Amino acid sequence: MPKANKKERSLELYRHIVSLQSVEECCQFFDDLCAVTELRAMEQRFDVAKMLHAGKVYTTILSETGASSATVSRVNRVLNYGTGTLAEIMDRVAQEEGEAPQSQG
Repeated sequence: MPKANKKERSLELYRHIVSLQSVEECCQFFDDLCAVTELRAMEQRFDVAKMLHAGKVYTTILSETGASSATVSRVNRVLNYGTGTLAEIMDRVAQEEGEAPQSQG
């Protein structure tokens, strides 16, 4: 049997995300698009990423976020071996908000 071709990434979603004009509009967009559980999972992973980026230890992150150790490990791998964009954006937002960037690299 022939294997089904893996669908290529559609950039339409990302083009629409980039066009969002406020945090409120972004929240509403994702509320319409995603299930509550999907949003909470992404929010939790982002919270974990921010804490790891700030140098917090696993036990603190586990207790403060309720994330599993597997989630913390996965997010840590992304921060260490991913594209670098997540940490770059966190630093950019911190700088825009007048905070010191927390890059560890």
